[in-house]
Amino acid sequence: MSLSQFVATHRRAAVALGAAVLLLAGGAAVAAQPGGGTGPSGETGSPSASSAASDPGPSDPSGVDPGSGAAGSFQDPAAPSSTAPPAGATPERVRIPAIGVDSGLEDLGLGAAGELDPPRAWDSAGWYRDGTVPGAVGPAVIAGHVDSGSGPAVFVDLAELAPGDDVEVTLSTGAVETFRVTGSERTPKATFPTSDVYGATPTPSLRLITCDGTFDSSTGHYVDNLIVFADLVTTS
Repeated sequence: MSLSQFVATHRRAAVALGAAVLLLAGGAAVAAQPGGGTGPSGETGSPSASSAASDPGPSDPSGVDPGSGAAGSFQDPAAPSSTAPPAGATPERVRIPAIGVDSGLEDLGLGAAGELDPPRAWDSAGWYRDGTVPGAVGPAVIAGHVDSGSGPAVFVDLAELAPGDDVEVTLSTGAVETFRVTGSERTPKATFPTSDVYGATPTPSLRLITCDGTFDSSTGHYVDNLIVFADLVTTS
């Protein structure tokens, strides 16, 4: 079986195990809306600089202990070798120099309806604790708000990240896992690409998620998600 067939088989299996996405119902979103409009706070600004508050929320398709590595993880024999974090290691901080992010990481779990709980603090990002530990094979997920009722939040400039920008995640062991952005995607929440975000990957990877698009005042939420994809490049 070729590597591409192997990846496809595992990805289909991960999706079949229950990868239905439930987007968060919580969080105040007040970023400037497209066309120079305002959010609930009455603030204005550039849509490209303030995307949306983070409402990503899948149930984890893996059911695997995050300390053991990725959900349904498998390795690419052609990829550069890397040392997986030891069992029990957890991420404690995320730095994104290109957009001035330097934040502690909350542990994010799932709500009663299977949705990913948002970070409690607007200026803190959070790590999906039932997923992959950053640096292990598979997709680690970090989410954050874009704004609050009083102004910008931790991921207000996430949409400005470009391929080649670095994301540094510090673990409880003191190790720093450096990921490099490969691309981003804006997607309607109703058609969130669960398999692309949470499906097994053959190398250590990272997804940064927040909200994006138009703010729907009737629901109090943004209609889209912004997903930034990154791959591990170094561990120090």
